[in-house]
Amino acid sequence: MGKRLAGAEKEVLVEIVRFTQKNGLKGAEGGWKDFLARNDKKFGASVSDPKKRSKDVLLAFLLTFSKDFQKVYFGKLIRRLNEGSAFEQFLKEFPDKISPQLKLVQLTAEHPEYRKNYNFPSYKEGWKVLREGKITNFMKSTMLAIDCEMVLCHDGTEALVRVCVVNSNLEVKLDELVNPLKAVADYRTSITGLSKKDLKGVTCSLVDVQKSLKKLLSKGKILIGHSLSKDLHALKFDYSRVIDTAYIFKYANLPSTASASLNSLCKSVLGYAVREEGEPHNCLKDAEAAMNLVLAKLKHGFNDPIEIARDSVPESDMMKLLAHKIPVYLPCQELLKLFSGNPSIDEKIDSRVRGDYYSTCISFGDRDEVEKAFDELDGQEAKDSSGRLQKNVLLKRDNGDVASFYVRKMAYGAQLNKSELSNKRPPPTEHVEPTKEDNDGDKQKKRKTGKKHEKKKAKISGAE
Repeated sequence: MGKRLAGAEKEVLVEIVRFTQKNGLKGAEGGWKDFLARNDKKFGASVSDPKKRSKDVLLAFLLTFSKDFQKVYFGKLIRRLNEGSAFEQFLKEFPDKISPQLKLVQLTAEHPEYRKNYNFPSYKEGWKVLREGKITNFMKSTMLAIDCEMVLCHDGTEALVRVCVVNSNLEVKLDELVNPLKAVADYRTSITGLSKKDLKGVTCSLVDVQKSLKKLLSKGKILIGHSLSKDLHALKFDYSRVIDTAYIFKYANLPSTASASLNSLCKSVLGYAVREEGEPHNCLKDAEAAMNLVLAKLKHGFNDPIEIARDSVPESDMMKLLAHKIPVYLPCQELLKLFSGNPSIDEKIDSRVRGDYYSTCISFGDRDEVEKAFDELDGQEAKDSSGRLQKNVLLKRDNGDVASFYVRKMAYGAQLNKSELSNKRPPPTEHVEPTKEDNDGDKQKKRKTGKKHEKKKAKISGAE
């Protein structure tokens, strides 16, 4: 495996090192920055961008991983990156052979959020990697659309419970309920439309679904979905010949890194809503909607930016504030210290865990209490990608630690205008939303908090 790594192009090694950074992977000498700090006496970890390092340094770091890990995962990653390079080369050399469908695959891969969201941890147990195969497959344009529903499990992970696949004629190719095979904390019935009784007696497993997908996607078929990376994460299925409907349209009233919900996009492009207010998701309808969006894009172009219709907010949600990007070590009941009035948190229903963070809704008696509680929060106010006001707040705990998270209103408002953008730092990162629809818009990059920025300014002033 060492020879394969040594023979790879520098660009391939750069991507592999970036992958180890994103997933916190460590070799015998620690992570990437640990390795630099230990072995580079001149620059240390101060120059940590892999692209700015020599191929020899990149290779030396990757060789600190065990031979088994190099063989099992780095080998897969090299193949995947080489296939991606071959596809890009094919597009350059044979532009006349590129189908409209393949152009949408290319458009998806060029989106600024693609690399972040489609860099899957497929080295982990249970993941399947489907290779693109022969160059001749690049010219094929058969399409399938997919949608999945997931439940929240007691271990903080999500598990697949339903998957639907349709072809370009909207014929159903796969529609299965899936046994999560672990304890479920929240069936999210209001979203998934499923409850415990619906999964009683279900024997289909994630492995069964992976086998079915492998057969369906043979010979280079194109997979379509809305915010498809989330579905592929739930499926533990690494596949790169994809069209993400969240990425192929330009939005007139959203930032470039943001995306619209499936429901909003269908209203604007297809002229109808996938679901009515308060109605749960229908996995099959969502897969059909994703396919219809691509067919509409292929037929009508939609090259100009489109106005995205706002999803209406139920009255019950107007009496809540969303707290998100909360560190998992912070008990949600401690959040109540920050708010005036007599708010409450339903831990079992409203909490949503994503890795090291979670989100939850704080409920109030009426809308006036919501407004008062939000106004009294001490934090920098900004708007998220959909125009909803939020604040970055700090909570001092009894042990002296300080936790940082975000509190956001549920109501929509106007987008930041140019003068607001020029006078403010970039708005805080959106993180975990309470529903899959909200998650579709969660695409912004992290930024430094106002306090860190002020400290930096103070240091600069002192130096002057």
